[in-house]
Amino acid sequence: MKRIIASIVVTAFAWAAAAFASDAPPTTAPAKSGAPQTTAPQKPEVVAEHMDHITVMPADVKWQDAPPSLPKGAKIAVLEGNLTAPGPFTFRVRVPDGYKVPPHWHPAVEHMTVLQGMFYLGMGDKWDETVAKEYPVGSFSAMPQGMHHFAWTKGETVIQVHGMGPWGITYVNPSDDPRNAPSASKQ
Repeated sequence: MKRIIASIVVTAFAWAAAAFASDAPPTTAPAKSGAPQTTAPQKPEVVAEHMDHITVMPADVKWQDAPPSLPKGAKIAVLEGNLTAPGPFTFRVRVPDGYKVPPHWHPAVEHMTVLQGMFYLGMGDKWDETVAKEYPVGSFSAMPQGMHHFAWTKGETVIQVHGMGPWGITYVNPSDDPRNAPSASKQ
């Protein structure tokens, strides 16, 4: 009897290990009762192997100039992760009143929460404020990979963005990309 139980336990552990190692989505098989039953959990895209508990208090937020991929005037504070590497990230962006980001998209799902100010978000390839939605403090948005959108603010605004890196931004119209603008030294 002990051998049978030990064999069942070993088989269950081997099955679970194989299920987590598989890239295949969960499969369903009819249970004895006839109801579908999930037989294999889906493997997460990225697993943090040695993630520590992270706590950032308001006084500890370190603001710096945003990367050149964002229009001038933005400040960024990275709270978690490396924006240029695979893995989870969380950052905040602080922008002045009237800040605008032309139509663009991101290479991965983007989650955004408004912490301060008023954020306006529109979907599409062209700037059209009539299709935008107002996002007051506490609002949340999750945009799928590649969704074309644009944004602007009223009042100094802070948003928090999180997702799986690497983070990036591609402008629908390359001439809107601040990285393509002539620098002051070239003028």
